[in-house]
Amino acid sequence: MYNPKPIDTSDVKLSDDLLELTEKIAENVHDVWARGRMNEGWTYGPKKDIDKKETNQLVPYSMLSESEKDYDRNTALETLKLIVKLGYKITK
Repeated sequence: MYNPKPIDTSDVKLSDDLLELTEKIAENVHDVWARGRMNEGWTYGPKKDIDKKETNQLVPYSMLSESEKDYDRNTALETLKLIVKLGYKITK
């Protein structure tokens, strides 16, 4: 049985610059996901329909619900926190 064990990043505090970067990464995560779906033949539809390969998530990031944006934001945030936790430095 699979038992996920993500690295605990709860002690990592990101700088304001990295927190701002989170939103840009989240938008890119969505765009990468959307491009992948489109390449697989998915199109926009009023609701998710696996058989028709339709999803209502094939919209620009700005049009997503806040809960959908939060999913992408969390992915971005946890990725940045993991990078810092592992000792890497992110500079501009």
